[in-house]
Amino acid sequence: MLGPLEAWHDGNQVPLGEQQQRFVLVVLLLNVNKPVSNDKLTDIVWDGNIERRTLIRGYINRLRNAFREATGDPLIERTPTGYRLGIDEAWVDVKRFDRLRDQARAAGDPHRSVELLRAAVDLWRGEFLEDIDIDRIGGTDVVRPDVDLLDTVGDLAELELAIGEHRAARDRLRRVVPTDPSQQRHAELLMRALLASGDRVAAIRIFRGTAAALAEQGIEPGTVLRNLAARAERGEPASSLPAVPGPFLGRTTELAAIEAAAAAPGERRTVWLSGAPGVGKTGLAVAAAHRLRDRFPDGQLMVRLDAPVTVGDALTQLLGELGVPPEQIPATDGRKTTLFQTELYGTRTLVLLDNAASLEQVRPLLPEAEGCLTIVTSRRMGEPGTGTHLRLAPLARQDAVALFTALSDPVRVRGRATEVAEIVGRCAHLPIEIWVAAALLRRHTTWSLDKLLTLLGTGSFAAVSVSYRQLTGAQRDLFRLLGHLPGRDLDVAGAAALAGLTVDDARVVLDDLHEVCLLEEVAIERYRMLDPIREFAATEAGAPPGLDEALVRLLDHYLVTLARAVATGYPFDRDQQPSVDRPAPVAPEFDGPREALAWIETERDNLVAAIRHAAGNDLSDHAWRLAVLLWRYFHTTSQLEDWLSTMNLALEIVSGPGSGDVYGQAHVLLRLATAHDRLGRLAEATDLAHRALSRWTDLGDVRGEAATLCALAVSASQLGRHDEAVTRLQAALAGYQRCADRRGQGHALSMLGYVNGLRGNLTQALRQQQEAVPMLREVGHTQGLAHVLNNLGTVQHRLGLLDDALASHQQAHELATSVGDLCVVAYALSNLGNVHRAAGRLAEATRHQSRAMEVAAALSDADLRTQLYRDRGATAQARGDRAEALKSFLSAVDLATGTGNRTHRAHAHRGAARTLHAADLHDDAVDHWRAAEDEFAALGLPEAVEVRTERAKLRCACG
Repeated sequence: MLGPLEAWHDGNQVPLGEQQQRFVLVVLLLNVNKPVSNDKLTDIVWDGNIERRTLIRGYINRLRNAFREATGDPLIERTPTGYRLGIDEAWVDVKRFDRLRDQARAAGDPHRSVELLRAAVDLWRGEFLEDIDIDRIGGTDVVRPDVDLLDTVGDLAELELAIGEHRAARDRLRRVVPTDPSQQRHAELLMRALLASGDRVAAIRIFRGTAAALAEQGIEPGTVLRNLAARAERGEPASSLPAVPGPFLGRTTELAAIEAAAAAPGERRTVWLSGAPGVGKTGLAVAAAHRLRDRFPDGQLMVRLDAPVTVGDALTQLLGELGVPPEQIPATDGRKTTLFQTELYGTRTLVLLDNAASLEQVRPLLPEAEGCLTIVTSRRMGEPGTGTHLRLAPLARQDAVALFTALSDPVRVRGRATEVAEIVGRCAHLPIEIWVAAALLRRHTTWSLDKLLTLLGTGSFAAVSVSYRQLTGAQRDLFRLLGHLPGRDLDVAGAAALAGLTVDDARVVLDDLHEVCLLEEVAIERYRMLDPIREFAATEAGAPPGLDEALVRLLDHYLVTLARAVATGYPFDRDQQPSVDRPAPVAPEFDGPREALAWIETERDNLVAAIRHAAGNDLSDHAWRLAVLLWRYFHTTSQLEDWLSTMNLALEIVSGPGSGDVYGQAHVLLRLATAHDRLGRLAEATDLAHRALSRWTDLGDVRGEAATLCALAVSASQLGRHDEAVTRLQAALAGYQRCADRRGQGHALSMLGYVNGLRGNLTQALRQQQEAVPMLREVGHTQGLAHVLNNLGTVQHRLGLLDDALASHQQAHELATSVGDLCVVAYALSNLGNVHRAAGRLAEATRHQSRAMEVAAALSDADLRTQLYRDRGATAQARGDRAEALKSFLSAVDLATGTGNRTHRAHAHRGAARTLHAADLHDDAVDHWRAAEDEFAALGLPEAVEVRTERAKLRCACG
């Protein structure tokens, strides 16, 4: 539609018929995916002429035939109220144009935004519907996108100039500006692009043409145009920016924030960059100023405010750089300030004030002109109302590594990624320290990276030492304690627990340490100490008195808070939590699950660090209880590696010599067994669960016994020992009934239903799954309910109740998504694909199962991956893609063989056999047929008879 009306499919143009028929199509396109009535079509195309109403059906049929012949789909469907053109809006260039513009606005990366806007502009082949009489398809009611094109070209040129692609902006604007020279914005952008290309004469020519066009309308050129013309006449503007020192890497978020501030309307636009010494404030400011040169074509000025530079000295320097002769610079600071502001009026000038000591120092130096921007660097944050504030953290790891690599001898660092990462870690990812380290390596050509690492380990902390000596007693105490913190950061409550302070007192001390850049505030009321400063606090400053007691207070705080968070976030698990009885006066309470789970998510790394610290310092009680309390979070979010590592630490400490903590051992062994089952290590899971069962029995804990019987049943069912699984599940159900545990009863019933489903007892399986649903809904076990609904949907599917199955799996998907359980999300998506496949909707089946594979890509659940390969293979088989089907089934065979899951292996062999048979590869299929039949028979499953019957009907080597 962005040009002559055309339709294309697979590189071939689709005939759209005569003009009247095309009018009907355009009306449908303008209302894409919405029904349009016959009356509306008649009103729009034939101005309400009722006699023409009978023509609509014929035109619609011809369009449907054209689309069906080209695509296999008529695209236009009859609705109760008219006709609807149902297509993906991305197929319509007008809609794609709008979508690309929206994506560009949201991209956050100027390079990506340029790419998207170029794609949007390139969609235009001429004027909007240039071969269609607009009056015949809606007239003034039709929203024409032509103005949007002009805006988009301007937006694109603005971004191209910002990223230095001035030639692309110039070439594009040269075609646009002559069509309407009075458009000042496009003329300004073209002049900027021409000046960036060094073509001052052409820039002056554009100005004169635009000025003449504006004069015809009685309008004077704006200030920006006049300043650009003056710049074109006099040459380069004033600039005292230093060159960017070598490679500048990273800081994309901060650069984007500075550019956003530069583009924001209003007066006194200021960006205040603060952070610890060496974090790269000046480097970022200079790099940003260079990138913004085109936006501030009247000058880029820099003043270093290091002592003993006064405000008067700074103003004298700035006025001189603006071209004011020395003899005309006033004597007093007040008059200098007035002249400075006058010189900047009506200009677009960037002023960089480096290393400011205070707001009072820079206030007279802040330009008031609307077109100007100030960037201030300081160790201190600016005050409210002084502009955009950016507190710089150290470089991201990958940017720090890239910077060191770029600054070093590439031959000496090639292939030494581990050592380079350690070096930049020793440098705390601070740019200035990385520069110094790289310079040392370049200067000393005989040094190895190991030599540099050794020297960095003995570096001094001069700046930190000076700051430390200025601290008060309470500040010093907390500073030294933070040097021994188990985790990377902590919040105010954690700091209060560590120091034995109230929350209010801790907040004051943390704020003081942050003010002098000894701490970084990484989130609201959450602080982190940079590695070099942390090393100084832990070594040079010395261990504070009562360090061991302080760390125990922090572990108590984590333990009590985690117990409260788990009880609130997973209330159905309260009865299975280990008891916690420790003092924690500042531990928070939680109002609801969302707040509780957010706390666990935020503190996750600190809690893992706390477990490791406790395990390494003979604090067994803290270690195992923290690990067991975290298991549900790790289980729900499928973070199996951390789940396994923390549980192994806990098991090691509760099972050490002389440990008689049977209660701790029972909890840890059970949760460790579940982790091994998720990883497909079924033999290990079974052994751990047996060991847990004996301890629960010794303790006389019925609920613990029942939970462990369920764990044993899960592994047994996967190993094909279905009779054993049923026996254990029935015993578990009885145990849960004795202690009135509804969550446990629901879980055991659903597992019984799952095993009965495997054995072909579908009616019994359906009843058990249906009984489990209200139990888990009643106790609010969302994750468990999602599991049960998936199981229920599978049974409904096998019984032919496809609508019911679709609803069950859809609900399971929604519930699993709400709690972030990606494993259940993936199962639900794949199961939805299975139902769609059974209903003949192969495209939908493929789409759902592709999404399932994407979700599962980051998970380590072997059983899940095996099931997804089986389901994907079945769908590929149904749509005739034998290569994909065989590949998927063989992958499932390999995975199931590795885990020992015989049921999965039997089904995967059957799928592979069917695929090879369909491909006439009968000799290859025979082994898979036999393996499937033998495996099903050994498991006592009804599929053994099905395979035997299926093979008996075949008249080939497979039979």
